[in-house]
Amino acid sequence: MQKSTLFLFAISFIFIGMCACTQNQANYDLPAKDEVKSLIVKVNDHWQSSHPKHGRAFWDNAAYHTGNMAAYDVTGIERFREYSEAWSERNEWKGAKSDNKDEWVYHYGERDRFVLFGDWQICFQTYIDLYQLDPKKNLSKIERAREVMEYQMSTPNNDYWWWADGLYMVMPVMTKLYNITGNELYLDKLYDYFAYAKSIMYEEETGLFYRDAKYVYPKHKSLNRKKDFWSRGDGWVFAGLAKALNDIPVTYKHRTEFIKIYQKMAETLKEIQQPEGYWTRSLLDPEHAPGPETSGTAFYTYGYLWGINNGLLDEETYLPTVENAWEYLTNTAINENGAVGYVQPIGEKAIPGQIVDQNSTANFGVGAVLLAASEMYKYVK
Repeated sequence: MQKSTLFLFAISFIFIGMCACTQNQANYDLPAKDEVKSLIVKVNDHWQSSHPKHGRAFWDNAAYHTGNMAAYDVTGIERFREYSEAWSERNEWKGAKSDNKDEWVYHYGERDRFVLFGDWQICFQTYIDLYQLDPKKNLSKIERAREVMEYQMSTPNNDYWWWADGLYMVMPVMTKLYNITGNELYLDKLYDYFAYAKSIMYEEETGLFYRDAKYVYPKHKSLNRKKDFWSRGDGWVFAGLAKALNDIPVTYKHRTEFIKIYQKMAETLKEIQQPEGYWTRSLLDPEHAPGPETSGTAFYTYGYLWGINNGLLDEETYLPTVENAWEYLTNTAINENGAVGYVQPIGEKAIPGQIVDQNSTANFGVGAVLLAASEMYKYVK
C-alpha cells in the first residue's frame, strides 16, 4: 500500500471514530455548565436564606455542610464557604463537646459524652476542608478532629461502625486526615472498621448493605417478604465509598477491595432504578413504600458521577442511569424556588404508608442534592 493511500485510510478511520463518539455523546441530554451552576446557587441560596441560624454539629446539619462545601468547591462563591465557617465557629470546631475521655462512648447518643459516635464526627469533614482552604492553616480547626480520631484509633475496638450511615459519616474524615498527616494508621484503621461493618451488614449476592444487623434477611423482611435494603442507607455507603476513594492513594493495599465493592453496588443499583429516575425507599421491594425519594437518589447520582469522572465506572454503561436520575432531581425533586422535596424524614428504614411529598425536605437531603449537582458540574465542565 502506498504511503498516500495509507495516510488517507488513517485519516478516514480517525474521522469515522470522532463522528461515532460525537453521535454517542449527543444521545445524552445533559445540562450545560452554566445551567448546573445556576441550579446549585438556587438550591443553596434558598436553604441558607431560610436557615440563617446555625444548628449543632450533629449528623443532619453536618451532612448538609458536606454538600455546601462541594458547592463552594465548584462555584467559588464565598458566601457558601462563610456559611460553613460560621457554623464551625458556632460549634467550636467540635462534634460532641465532652473533654473528659473517661466518659467518651460510641453507642448512639446525642449528648456531649458520645464523642466517639460517628454521627458526631461527620462535622470533621467540613472542618478539615475549611482548614485546607485556610491560607494560614490554623491548626485549631482540626485539633479536635485529630484528638478524637487518634484517641479512637488507640483503642483495641473495631466495631465503631455498626450502621450503614456511619460509613459516610466517618470514612472521609479518616482519609482526609491521612492526607494531612501522612499517618497510614488512618487508612489501616479505616479498613478494620469497614471490615467489621461489612461483616454484619453486607450481602454478597446483591453487593448492597443492610442498614444494620437487625435488618438482615431473613430475620427481617419487607412488606412483601423480600430483602429490605433501605435506599438512603445504601446511599450513605455508595457516596461514602466515593468520597473515601477520592483520597485513598492508588498504592494503598486495600484500595482494590474498596473499588470492587463500590463497582458491585453500582451494577445492582443500575438494575433497580425506577423508570422515572428515582430509587424507592425499599430498594428491592418498590411496593413496600412506593413513590419518589430524593436523598437516596441524590447520593446515588453523586456516586455514579464521581465514578465516571474518576475513571472507575464506565461512562457508556452508567451515564444513562445518571441522566435518568438527573431528570428526576431537576424536574420533580427541586421546586421552582430551589426547595428540595420528596426527602424521607429522619429515620432508619422504609416505612409503609409514610407520606413523602413535594413538601418533605431536610438539611441532609439538600446536602445530597448539592453533592450530586457539584459532581455534575465537574462532568459537564
